[in-house]
Order: sequence, then C-alpha cells, then structure tokens
Amino acid sequence: MSSLEKMLGLLGVFTTERPIWSSEDLIQHSGAPASTCYRYLKVLHTSGYLARVANGSYVLGPRIMELDRVSRESDPVYIAGSPVGQRLTHDTGHSSLLCILFSDSIMCVQQARGRNVPAGLFNRGQRRPLVAGASAKSILAHLPMHQLRILYARHADAIGTVGLGADWEAFKSSLKQIRQLGYCMTVGDYNAGIMSIAAPLFNRDGEVLGSLALAASNKTLRCESFRDFAPMVMQAAQEVSAQIASNEDIVALPARALG
Repeated sequence: MSSLEKMLGLLGVFTTERPIWSSEDLIQHSGAPASTCYRYLKVLHTSGYLARVANGSYVLGPRIMELDRVSRESDPVYIAGSPVGQRLTHDTGHSSLLCILFSDSIMCVQQARGRNVPAGLFNRGQRRPLVAGASAKSILAHLPMHQLRILYARHADAIGTVGLGADWEAFKSSLKQIRQLGYCMTVGDYNAGIMSIAAPLFNRDGEVLGSLALAASNKTLRCESFRDFAPMVMQAAQEVSAQIASNEDIVALPARALG
C-alpha cells in the first residue's frame, strides 16, 4: 500500500458509530510510524478533510460536505434519478431508493421518504454488500459473467444464504430469472420487515450502473399488493436510464464495477 493510500485510508475509519478519533488511535490504526501519521493528519487537516476537536482528536472536516454538494450537483445518476424517485414516492406513497454500483457493493445516493418509513431503511452515503436486497440483486443480475465469477468466489456463502443459489449453476439460474422478470422483489432479505422492488439502471452502452427501488414495511402492506407496483418501478428505472443515455455532456458514464 502506498503512502497516499495509507493517508486516504484514514478517512475511511470515520463512521456514524465512531465519528471522533484521537491521534493515538489513528496512529495505531494506520500502522505507520507516528511521525509519518502526524504528517498525514497535518495534510488532511490543512486541506479541510479533517477538523480538530478537543483533546487532539479529529472529526471529518468541511471539505467533505463541499464535495458532497459537488456530487449532488454533478453526478448524472443523482441528477437523472432523484426527480424520478421523488415522483415515484409521491405517486405510490412509499419510499424510493436510488443506488449505484460501487466496487463489490452498492451505495445509496438518494432516498425519498414516503409514509410509514420502515426502520433501518437505506440512506444516502450508506453502503451494503452486492448480494442482499432487491437494490443489489437487480444490479447483480446484469453484471458481466467474468465479474459474477469473481463475486461468487468471494461471497459464495452469502449468496447461498440470501437464496441466490447453493452452487454456481444455481446462482446463474437465479440471476437469469431476475433479468427475464425485469425487476427483483425481496422481503426481509437485508433488513427484517422491509420489502422492496428494484429495477436496474443502465448507461448509454447498456452497462448496469445502479438501481431504482421502492421500499415499504411488510407490517403495513401485503406482499401481493406491494408487487403491483413493479411495473411503475420498471418504467421509472427505464426513464432514468434514458435520461442518462441522452445526456450529451456525458461522453461515457462507466459502470463502477469491481475489478
């Protein structure tokens, strides 16, 4: 790992569960000599990525918020998908989720909250594995075969646990069914009590970029009734994909897939 990767890696330790880190804990986590880690912290602090708080500890700095604003105003998936997701929530009364493919995970880039929002619903900036939940599975079903082989080798146990197949052939068969259906619906697949319907989003070249999903609590609505929203979700996802493909300012928005 290069020194630059080690320095940037310090930003990854800050979470909602642990938003404050002391200098000593950051040094221990980095595994670098104290003098080197202090140099990293000085650079990150000076550039605004970290901010000092009491007792020589650090929190994420204002530059992070600035970059988030830039992302909201420039990310083609967010720009195309957010209004459509908000309209889907308005028309159905349920929460919508706009997610992107990010390495071997998915990340939520926008949530539009509907009525009776279920606890633990995915929100902007949160990541989760690429093998659980409708948002993830609808993306997974459209990845190239060589990437699916990599994922299966890494996550075979998790794939079996979420009902995608106990072996490679069964895994491929499950994904084929999702592709043929045009959407994926899950109930309690990632969070108990949450059911969701998701359809994939594509770039101009037909590569999967992410997904648009509708989510609700199975305590307030029957699964059979919720499934009736599938055509609306698919139509909304197709609209987002079309807007991304028609944006002349985007030369080629690449899929952010795993290597």
